[in-house]
Amino acid sequence: MISHRHSSYEEGSFQKTIKGGVMEVRDPVHGSISMTDDEVTILDTPEFQRLRSIKQLGVSEFSFPAATHNRYLHSIGVCHLAGRAFDQIFANTSFSNQTNRDRLRQCFRLAALLHDIGHGPLSHVTEAVMPPLKDLKVLAYKNRLKSMYQLGIVSTLERQANHEDYTIKYITDSPLADTIKNTFSDISPLHIICLIDKTIVCPDEFFIDKGLDYRPILSQLVSSELDVDRLDYLERDSYFCGTNYGNIDLEWILTNLRSHMVENKMYLALSRRAIYTFDDFLLSRHHMNLMVYFHHKSIIYEEMLIRYLDSEDCEFRLPADINQYTFYNDYKLFEHLTQVKNPWAVRVAQRRPYRNLIEFHNVTDSQRPERIKNRLSETGVDAIWASSHLRLSKYHMSSAEDRALPIYVVDPYDKREKPVPIEQSTKIFHSYEGERVIDRVYVPPEKFDAAQKLIETENL
Repeated sequence: MISHRHSSYEEGSFQKTIKGGVMEVRDPVHGSISMTDDEVTILDTPEFQRLRSIKQLGVSEFSFPAATHNRYLHSIGVCHLAGRAFDQIFANTSFSNQTNRDRLRQCFRLAALLHDIGHGPLSHVTEAVMPPLKDLKVLAYKNRLKSMYQLGIVSTLERQANHEDYTIKYITDSPLADTIKNTFSDISPLHIICLIDKTIVCPDEFFIDKGLDYRPILSQLVSSELDVDRLDYLERDSYFCGTNYGNIDLEWILTNLRSHMVENKMYLALSRRAIYTFDDFLLSRHHMNLMVYFHHKSIIYEEMLIRYLDSEDCEFRLPADINQYTFYNDYKLFEHLTQVKNPWAVRVAQRRPYRNLIEFHNVTDSQRPERIKNRLSETGVDAIWASSHLRLSKYHMSSAEDRALPIYVVDPYDKREKPVPIEQSTKIFHSYEGERVIDRVYVPPEKFDAAQKLIETENL
């Protein structure tokens, strides 16, 4: 914890400056970011500091060497955008009093700040070694099941835990939860997770002011087709990867965020004049998936790592104990990989990936990659067939909870024009309705020439 005022120091790729109760973070993406003393108290917890050692893009640094940014910096950026979005949307909203406005704004910023806190080493890939959900003993889920059944969502505690479950556990049942309670007297951990997990039942009228329910719009801004998480990571990932795919018109989107009331519930809306910017936003994310997140080298590292994590001799397991989980990060995983003899672990640790032999994009003959893999195996060449699937939008496969929270488009010029769900205001969802598939076959580098010759000779 920093106690001295009017001081600054370098940390990572950004600078912190303390000025009379407000910490300023010099972020390479958003510039100057202000955090209050109370928010800094959260930043200084071991649970949040752990995110410094969790890379935002996992193994993507092997494809894009500058992509070593972490979820600590990303989470601060999301919190910053949350404050900006709230101020834009509710600039002219008349709350019952300033206290209620500030309380909702602060809860929203905390949800944005903590939305990623449960990620495991290398982010998503190690979810394969997370324990059964029942072992986490997430007490907050007692307030969840009724809501899930009402939405028609089938759930079971027998499934494997994921990073979102660890996030809820951290916020509600860990030393971090105690810090939240002691720091924010009018905001409980349960209120925060109500914005992260839409299925949690809110126990009171925390999100209601003057008869209006603000929970829908705030939860949409945390997680939806147009949330502050995506607004940050697209710009951030593009910056650190050195690409242009994720560049979006962030300022125009923020400027045109609106709200729309339906049956005394506030929902997220976008001004019609920004609809083409929204199209570009979706395409930017789509192309980042295709060109960056699904890069052939990133895919093979994940495939090899998963093969080790799924192997019988894998001894790396993520603990259900939330206090022990805090000590698990990228460095602990890589240190482990250097100490085991499993061939997949050795390849990852020594940076000796299989090589991309052949690649197909949306092939009509979907069985060809499998035929090539099988033929290679018959000749003694071990091959990995990896298939990456992507759709432009979650609206093509939205769940009941997503359908219950539509994003609207409002017309700033014609008040007679009724607001409509955003998917009815743009053709992009229909134009990109189909699924993009990238099939790749990888082989050991020492077998690459022989495998390539086999494909050419037998015209596979």
